[in-house]
Amino acid sequence: MNLHGPLIDPAALRECLPDVLVVDCSHDLASPASGAQEFESAHIPGAVHMHLDQDLSAPLTAGSGRHPLPRPQALAERLAALGLHQGLPVVAYDRSFGVYASRLWWLLRWLDLGPVAVLDGGWQAWLASGGAAESGPARPRAPGRLQAGARPAMPTIEVDALLADVLRQPRQHLVVDARSPQRYAGEGETLDPVAGHIPGAVCRFYRDNLDADGRFLPAAQLRAQWLQVLGATDPRQVVNQCGSGVSACHNLLALEIAGLRGSSLYPGSWSQWCADPARPVARGAEP
Repeated sequence: MNLHGPLIDPAALRECLPDVLVVDCSHDLASPASGAQEFESAHIPGAVHMHLDQDLSAPLTAGSGRHPLPRPQALAERLAALGLHQGLPVVAYDRSFGVYASRLWWLLRWLDLGPVAVLDGGWQAWLASGGAAESGPARPRAPGRLQAGARPAMPTIEVDALLADVLRQPRQHLVVDARSPQRYAGEGETLDPVAGHIPGAVCRFYRDNLDADGRFLPAAQLRAQWLQVLGATDPRQVVNQCGSGVSACHNLLALEIAGLRGSSLYPGSWSQWCADPARPVARGAEP
């Protein structure tokens, strides 16, 4: 079967089961164990769980952000152990309206590991549509076999290249910060030791991609809003960042839905940027 686009609604997912691998990416930054606990309490039948810290990120290193990208082969091996094989579609969901599921969506695109979609509206939409639930650990699945793409299929930018661009005039990139306007402005920072944002960055809070029910806005509406954010900047010259490279993937998913493709992810994001006091910091709302 084929997935039609980067989103799937609950009704379409029910028709696909069991011919897809459903991955529950539920997580809570303030309580890292809670996602796995919520999965065991209730999840989409046949789903498996992937942990943001343990599965969708590499171990922390000196100078890294809070959620470094996983090693490609390590991620491929973990997915294969969960039952993913080449060509099997993946549907990712969470309980946070796609912020963690979009990380897995981006990673699978990055490694060119086959078709993947995010469940629009997540767990809440699944339940609201009458979707079934089961509890307990994931059902055992036969291991799959995977081979990550020879080169990354989604662009990234590293901190030194971004710093050089920030210090350059004119700049080549537009940096888009997915954090809340308050954190962007340097107010109420609770996750990182320094408050503020990358100089020259603009704020596009990832939650602005969603409607009141937590579903992504229609493609045309997203496109119109994002074109206001980008102005005259080509999407291929856009760098998406957040606190640690997670919610930035939500913005990258929104750009994909809007047909504005080619933007980069800055994986280290603010947590890496602010770790070196030599890097410049801006505060306050956008001009």
